[in-house]
Amino acid sequence: MPIEVEIGSKIRARRQSNGQTLKQLAEKVGCSSAYLSQIEHGKVSPSIASLKRIAEALQAKITDFFMESGTDVPVVLRPDQRVLISLDRWNAKIWSLVSDPKNKRMHPFYTIIEPGGGSHESYAHVGEEFGIVLKGQLEIELDGVSHVVRENESFYYNSSLPHNWTNPGKEETIVVWVISPPTF
Repeated sequence: MPIEVEIGSKIRARRQSNGQTLKQLAEKVGCSSAYLSQIEHGKVSPSIASLKRIAEALQAKITDFFMESGTDVPVVLRPDQRVLISLDRWNAKIWSLVSDPKNKRMHPFYTIIEPGGGSHESYAHVGEEFGIVLKGQLEIELDGVSHVVRENESFYYNSSLPHNWTNPGKEETIVVWVISPPTF
């Protein structure tokens, strides 16, 4: 089953368990009911900003649509145990480096961003973000100011400021990214 369909069905299940209609959720999110229906049926891939607004309206985190909660938390997480948090539109693969971020103070990610991939629009949330670019380059727009982070450079910023990110280069970008607290 394509990941967009799985995410859509999780959004629909969460909406229904909250007793919300499609129209009510769409109003909270600031989108049309038709667009939200397309997301729920896996026909469109939302941006990170749109998915963030949906999660907030459902009193959830983006990762809640990708990860199973309540699993045993290993001290060592092998690459084959990582959970992929990604949708086609992002042109990026984001793996959680912990099996269950609930009750944690931070949430680390291993991210591979293809050329031109990224969040595609600004979003904001509580917390702070830190990362290091292991390969390529990352452009972060923070509160309207663009910052280019190159290989072996790190970044740190307040996530409550509107931000977005993209790979402006011609090769993939690899980033280890940490969000604190886990609000993604």
